[in-house]
Amino acid sequence: MSQQMNMFDGTAGEPLAARLRPRDLDEFVGQRHLLGEGKILRRLIEGDNIGSMIFWGPPGVGKTTLARIIAHRTKSRFVDFSAVTSGIKEIKQVMEDAEKGRRFGEKTILFVDEIHRFNKAQQDAFLPFVEKGSIILIGATTENPSFEVNGALLSRCKVFVLQALSEEDIIALLSRAITDERGFGTLRVDISEDALKAIASFANGDARSALSTLEMAVLNGEEDEKGIHVGLDTIEQCTSRKSLLYDKTGEEHYNIISALHKSMRNSDPDAAVYWLARMLEAGEDPLYVARRVIRFASEDVGLADPRALEIAVAAYQACHFLGMPECSVHLTQAVVYMSVAPKSNSLYMAYESAKKDALTTIAEPVPLVIRNAPTKLMKQLDYGKGYKYAHDYEEKLTDMQCLPDRLAGKTYYRPVDQGAESRIKARLEEIKQQKERLKSKK
Repeated sequence: MSQQMNMFDGTAGEPLAARLRPRDLDEFVGQRHLLGEGKILRRLIEGDNIGSMIFWGPPGVGKTTLARIIAHRTKSRFVDFSAVTSGIKEIKQVMEDAEKGRRFGEKTILFVDEIHRFNKAQQDAFLPFVEKGSIILIGATTENPSFEVNGALLSRCKVFVLQALSEEDIIALLSRAITDERGFGTLRVDISEDALKAIASFANGDARSALSTLEMAVLNGEEDEKGIHVGLDTIEQCTSRKSLLYDKTGEEHYNIISALHKSMRNSDPDAAVYWLARMLEAGEDPLYVARRVIRFASEDVGLADPRALEIAVAAYQACHFLGMPECSVHLTQAVVYMSVAPKSNSLYMAYESAKKDALTTIAEPVPLVIRNAPTKLMKQLDYGKGYKYAHDYEEKLTDMQCLPDRLAGKTYYRPVDQGAESRIKARLEEIKQQKERLKSKK
């Protein structure tokens, strides 16, 4: 056991991911669309022709590692800067040092990890120095830079999108960790291909997660005179609960709620229930999901099935009364109902069309005939003159014009031939015909 314990003592006690950090582009795994032979980023790095850039990608795909490789190859001073621990004061000091270096012909590469955590003022502090060329900014972010990085700063940076590693990439990385002396090369680790595949699948494209899992498995493996044996049972213990990729305030949050909404819209209950489970099992507030389902009930189902709104509101109330995990079944009922219900977006389209006209005709007067006339003066000004009370008429309708003159005859609500709305469409046609007959009698 002593040999195994020695690997986790002293300098060798660094996490496996740190010990195996690639030292050059040849050791770097993944991102072949950027770093393959002849690809743009590789050419920029090898030619020491780096400009300000942002690496955008999920955790554990090599954003920081790539910045360190650039630091190793470039003829520039490299400053590693954390958005979590640094403020305006630290930024200004680094900028002053970079400006001094520029006067003596020295370039400074400033690597900012988690740049999306910087507020606008902090990001603005970089801008003049990026413009002057005092620094070359390399930012790393897991969030969409379009939303998280100031437009002025973003326009001066080239964005490179890093992708989650494939299972093949992860397995190659794990295999290297088993044989490389910086990893477990001196321990004679016995681990099957199936076990490596299990770790790679669990990692979900995250190299750091994969190496951490392997390290835990090796540490808990069975040791004998032949080496350390890591079986599938050990892997299963180390991966007992998979962390779901879901940030309740980040882009993935909006991606997954979008996936739920569009799956219901496309009448795909299986996909809708899957995305629902992804959100709930990652800790999403069930009331948030219920509110989105309520919106869907009117936006995408509407009067094609008026009961959809009732069911959505009932699901919200159930979530409020019970909470998770009990309310998951009520949300499932609502989501499946929305998925299989007939679809109509006519209410949504009606409002959007009316909103556009309302905003451009904001001062359009209300027709006198339908104005309220609670005072003598208002009556003298013809408020309400000629108003026809619909209930006094046989068909319960009149030919009164209720829209402003400028919009007379405009149609906003256009029902579709789906579900109950087909009956509403027929009723509307009947109403229009009756109004035309009333006008013709004048």
